[in-house]
Amino acid sequence: MSYGVPAPDAGSQQAPVCPRHTDRVSYVRCQRCGRPACAECQRPAAVGFQCVDCVREQAARAPVRRNAFGGVARGDTPITYTLIGLCVLVFLLQLVVPGLTRTFAYAPVFTAGAGGVIPAEPWRMLTAAFLHSQGSFLHIAFNMYALYVLGKVLEPAMGRARFLALYLVSAVGGSLGVLLLSSPMQYVVGASGAVFGLFGALFIVQRKRGGDIRQIVVLIAVNAVLGFVVPGIAWQAHLGGLLAGAACAAVIAYAPRGPRQARLQWLGLGVVVALLGLLTFVGVSRLPI
Repeated sequence: MSYGVPAPDAGSQQAPVCPRHTDRVSYVRCQRCGRPACAECQRPAAVGFQCVDCVREQAARAPVRRNAFGGVARGDTPITYTLIGLCVLVFLLQLVVPGLTRTFAYAPVFTAGAGGVIPAEPWRMLTAAFLHSQGSFLHIAFNMYALYVLGKVLEPAMGRARFLALYLVSAVGGSLGVLLLSSPMQYVVGASGAVFGLFGALFIVQRKRGGDIRQIVVLIAVNAVLGFVVPGIAWQAHLGGLLAGAACAAVIAYAPRGPRQARLQWLGLGVVVALLGLLTFVGVSRLPI
């Protein structure tokens, strides 16, 4: 008679289950942590599979690549597409909602109101940039095409947050140009001010990179001339947006590289916004109402 250790009962061993989905049996294990991973939690790796938790942990530890202007280096342009989508959506609403354009369009008189008769609605300086002329599809088509082309270049170069800040400040700068250079009751709509801000930013970025700026100068000049010869175009918004966008881009592009680059950029953008606010007060004080 021999004595030995009895063999374990195979039926008594529990089948491995996915820790994220405990109702799913999985014999595939993560190559990194060794835990079971169901089909939903498996991610292809160089060898075999890794679980979704390990993949996320590795992604969080991976160094963030930044471009020359301090933004996170990405190839996609979600901010550009989002801005285009918002403008198109608002334009469609303008066609079906009566009074929408009048409610959110900008005129200098709305910056501070007029003696209780006209309310102060300074937010129109921004909302007008998402409206477009209902009588001309060419208006929104040109602006959205320009936004697409310029955004494809500037958003990856600057990063998403900086590009969005550039666009919004340029939009307000366009309305500021109308406030300073137009009559109090001149209504304006359109993303032209913001688009011209992108033109100005592209000029600064190309100059910083040492690229050819002649084509950009010609493009800006041609569009500026159109503002004077084509009726219904607010050249004041173009000028205001161009200067505001160039100022923002100069802050972003010429901030010294290093650990303080982002802080200096956002501080500089804050200074630009404060300057726009000061000029807004100057413009309001000069309104003849």
